[in-house]
Amino acid sequence: MLSGRALALVVLAWSLLKVLVGRMFGRKTGLPLFHENYDADGLPALEPAERERVASFSRCIACGRCDVGEADRIAASGGEYPGLMTIVLSSSRSMPDYDAAARSLAHVPMEVLAQKEEICPTRVPFVELARFVRSKAGAKPLAAMSAVAAGVEAPTTEASEGREHPPATAPT
Repeated sequence: MLSGRALALVVLAWSLLKVLVGRMFGRKTGLPLFHENYDADGLPALEPAERERVASFSRCIACGRCDVGEADRIAASGGEYPGLMTIVLSSSRSMPDYDAAARSLAHVPMEVLAQKEEICPTRVPFVELARFVRSKAGAKPLAAMSAVAAGVEAPTTEASEGREHPPATAPT
């Protein structure tokens, strides 16, 4: 039986062979595969320039300085705005919910975002982040656009249909 480096080489060669054969017979890769996997979740693809911008959004170190003075806006939002730090952290990480972030950011004027940039120790570009989130919140995935154009309801997830999952029970 193979082990160590020999096994790793066999597994790697087998994976390469599967990919090459799959591509020869029209298997989806790249952006089409991304859309197939994530359109139903409402996650839009990022352009190369956008990927670079996202890196600057994720500089947040969760110090909380941007939340100072936000208590009134948080209270007035009725739970829609949890504070700027939470929005920055959640919208600059993997698979963000741009729609929820845009709804939250609607409670913060652009002037305030510009002021928060000045006090941020890592200089998170809050104004640019807000623009980016709002543009992505308005973006519709290809499957949803195609379905709407064809007059068919786009595929949805259970969460987007408003279904609640049963509560988890503690192990006994």
